[in-house]
Amino acid sequence: MGRKLYVGNLPYSATEASLREAFSASGTVETVSLIIDRDTNQSKGFGFVEMATDSEAQAATQAMNGASIDGRQIKVSEAKPKASGDGGRRDNGGGYGRRY
Repeated sequence: MGRKLYVGNLPYSATEASLREAFSASGTVETVSLIIDRDTNQSKGFGFVEMATDSEAQAATQAMNGASIDGRQIKVSEAKPKASGDGGRRDNGGGYGRRY
């Protein structure tokens, strides 16, 4: 298991400080990133927490997945690597932009 965890279904009231406090019960929290909408400056309801070791990340996942923060049941799992290259666009097979 990696050390970086995805944390979803967060209440909009959650802050980086409150996430750090909640996850620190399972070990040393290296970084906390709460994802913010650039237009509204509000939380998007998810973020990432990086723990110091793999074993601490596993303990945090087991302890925090399904836990309640401000009345919302959060989801915690190992973060997936960021997709690279296409900027998030998907080829739908329509042939646009293809070279033959």
